[in-house]
Amino acid sequence: MRRLSLVIVACAIPFIAFAQGPAISREDGFLIMWNSMHRPVEKTSEKMYADLSKTDSAYDVIRFAKSRNILGDAEKFQPKNSLALDVALTWLFRTRNIDDPKKITPKTLPDYLARYPIALLPKDDASMPTVTEDQLYFLMRSLDEDLQQEVHEVSLYSEQFNGQGTAFGEIFNMYALTAAHRTYPGNTLVKVTNVENQKSVTVRINDRGPYVKGRDMDLSLGAFTTIADRSEGVIHATFQRLGDANLVGPCFAPPTFAQRITKDTILMPGVPHVLHMSGALVLRATKPFVVRSVVYPDGIVSSIQKWVIPRNTYSFKPSIAGDYTFRLSSLNGYNRTMTMTVVQCEQ
Repeated sequence: MRRLSLVIVACAIPFIAFAQGPAISREDGFLIMWNSMHRPVEKTSEKMYADLSKTDSAYDVIRFAKSRNILGDAEKFQPKNSLALDVALTWLFRTRNIDDPKKITPKTLPDYLARYPIALLPKDDASMPTVTEDQLYFLMRSLDEDLQQEVHEVSLYSEQFNGQGTAFGEIFNMYALTAAHRTYPGNTLVKVTNVENQKSVTVRINDRGPYVKGRDMDLSLGAFTTIADRSEGVIHATFQRLGDANLVGPCFAPPTFAQRITKDTILMPGVPHVLHMSGALVLRATKPFVVRSVVYPDGIVSSIQKWVIPRNTYSFKPSIAGDYTFRLSSLNGYNRTMTMTVVQCEQ
């Protein structure tokens, strides 16, 4: 990754120079950081800190974060103690997934602060300051702004992986708006902007990678060609992390499909129940089938009568938002209708 040629003056202000006030507690401080990420809490069997009980309102969040190595492995969490600057920075860098959380420790903070100069740590002989709520929000805002200005090398992956399983247990569909990233949690939405033409696409993380040195994201073919020509292969882009798809809106929820025409004629991946306006429907099947017709949202019926054999595909690009109904037939003449809702979401 590389930086845009901008000077971030605000991030270079010494932390100790900010207005002082009552320190925020460790528990309240971590909850503020966590909630800002719009990330769900999953069930875990992680052993909990001895000084937190199930009646604590933050119990589930802290337990899940501990299982993801965002918090330390000490015996106690000390929820009511004041939040120290080095701890706040460690948690903040971990919640933003800028690296493997095990690599981000109070001892390695100087390395990360060299990349993201949002605060100054005290010298060895000085005591570690605590953090107020206002200071914590400043740190979060400064880091998030800095992360959104980083320029990353982005590539694409397509036919070689199409139909294969992803790291999160999904089937990779190269025409869906998805991406692979090494550290972002699965199902995270990221707005990717091509710095050369300022075109953007919002993708959902459903795979791990890339593993080529210097590259920070692999976009599906559908996502890549939304913001660049396929022939480019590699582009430079900025990332804006939006949050979990199920928490920030319905437009990018994990796709579900209608797949069965008959018992033996199965569409791959199928007609999605919801499709983004910038996407495309691409169908193939285990056996030959016919696309008889398409009914558009405005009621217009288009007669297609197109045979599709297993080694070929049928592609359809929506022109307006709304419900599209496809009438499909199997080789033996069995008919099935499938409806797809096309939605217009902000890119």
